[in-house]
Amino acid sequence: MIKKRMQDAMNDQIQHEIASAYLYLAMAADFHAKGLDGMAQWMKVQTQEEMVHAMRFFAHIDERNGRVELKALGAPQKEWASPLAAFEAAYTHEQFITGRIDELAKIAREENDNAALMMLQWFVNEQIEEEANVSKVIDLLKLVGDSGQGLLMADRELGARVFVPPPAGAAAAGTPA
Repeated sequence: MIKKRMQDAMNDQIQHEIASAYLYLAMAADFHAKGLDGMAQWMKVQTQEEMVHAMRFFAHIDERNGRVELKALGAPQKEWASPLAAFEAAYTHEQFITGRIDELAKIAREENDNAALMMLQWFVNEQIEEEANVSKVIDLLKLVGDSGQGLLMADRELGARVFVPPPAGAAAAGTPA
C-alpha cells in the first residue's frame, strides 16, 4: 500500500505531467498558426509522451491501492515570440519537471518506499533525455538564427519525429517506453 505522503506527491505529479502535455499542445497550436507544421508535430509527440508519463503515475498509485485525485489545470500560454522562445520555455519547463522528479525520489527515500524509488528511477533517466532533446533543438535554432531557409529546414527535420507508444502494460509496470 502506498503511504499518503507519496500518494499526494504523485497526485501532484500527475497534474504536472498533464499540464506539461497541455503546454506542449498549446505550443503545437502556436506553431500550426505560424505555418511551422514540423515544429507542431514535434510538440504533439511531446504532448503524447507527457500523457504516458501521467499514466505511469496514475497506474503506480492505483496498483498500490492508493487513490488517484485529479487536480484542476490552468490555461497555458498560447503564443511565443519565436520558435526559439517556445523551445527555451519548454527547456525551462523540463528543468522544473526534473526538480519535481528529484523531490519525489527524496520523498520515496524518506518514506523507505522502494517500489516508488524503482519506478522513479525510470523518470530520472527520462528527464535527462527530455532536457537533452529540447536542448538540441535550441542549439539548432540558435545556429539557424534569422535565416528563413534554415528555419524551414529545421521545421522539416523536426517534423520527422514520431510517437512510439510504450509496449502494452509498460506504463503500468513502470518499465521504460
